[in-house]
Amino acid sequence: MGFFARLKNGLGKTREGMVRGLDNVFHGYSNIDDEFYEEIEETLIMGDVGVAATSRIMDRLREQVREQKIRDAQDCRNLLIEDILEQMRTGEAAYDFENGKAVVFIIGVNGVGKTTSVGKLASLYARAGKKVLVAAADTYRAAATEQLNEWTDRAGVALIAGKEGADPASVIYDAAFAARSRGTDILIIDTAGRLHNKKNLMEELRKMNRILDKELPDWHRENLIVLDGTTGQNALVQAREFGEAASLTGIVLTKLDGTSKGGIAVAIVSELNIPVKYIGVGEALEDLERFDSDQFVAALFGTEPPAGEETDE
Repeated sequence: MGFFARLKNGLGKTREGMVRGLDNVFHGYSNIDDEFYEEIEETLIMGDVGVAATSRIMDRLREQVREQKIRDAQDCRNLLIEDILEQMRTGEAAYDFENGKAVVFIIGVNGVGKTTSVGKLASLYARAGKKVLVAAADTYRAAATEQLNEWTDRAGVALIAGKEGADPASVIYDAAFAARSRGTDILIIDTAGRLHNKKNLMEELRKMNRILDKELPDWHRENLIVLDGTTGQNALVQAREFGEAASLTGIVLTKLDGTSKGGIAVAIVSELNIPVKYIGVGEALEDLERFDSDQFVAALFGTEPPAGEETDE
């Protein structure tokens, strides 16, 4: 099964909920009136697109209906899809860092899939011919380094780790030195899962960032937050809080396989203006790829896949 097919399959519950609800509205109204707009708005909010993002989408839809003098409710479906697609576009320069020296700093709360995402990203970069080094800066959880070591072994990349209970900042320092001396292209840092409301852990995050700024000043920095797609609006709260401790450059969205809350991706991008850069749809090493807005929206709404995508089910 190709990645697009897995993504489409993973977003099945969201299609059954939010997208089917939208289609019922588009086919159930012959006139475009206030009740029609209210039904769309309610369906988007229930699909975890969020209040702020939904308001922006609805304002744009009303504007386009007026400008294009649209009378048929079903014509609004394509307008809605195109608007969401435009909102989700990552931008051509989003992955330029992969072509130079870069630090990819992975943060997030417990249980969202940070360590597995680190392993999958390491594999993704290594398959692209990059020399990858991973730093195990989660020194609190007993099995964290062991788990990460399994992933880096599978990905075929090197790992820098400290003793259990060591200062994570010391691991960052050692990893920065190793990255410079070994000719590393991409240094990926796995951090401890931290609740976004724990001030001491968030301050530790800032400390690690300062060390990287000092030791690898010329390297591009990617601060990626890993968010669990099944948590809905709570993922939005996490992204907002973590953004205060680290300047977020992108999102790794995990566990989209089987969730009914796929609309949260639209909410995060719209409300925080942070792009989704990678997306995970399973447990295998290859089940994480660059985010493709055309892929995502086609899989979400069940439209024709982008040209060249595998459609095998």
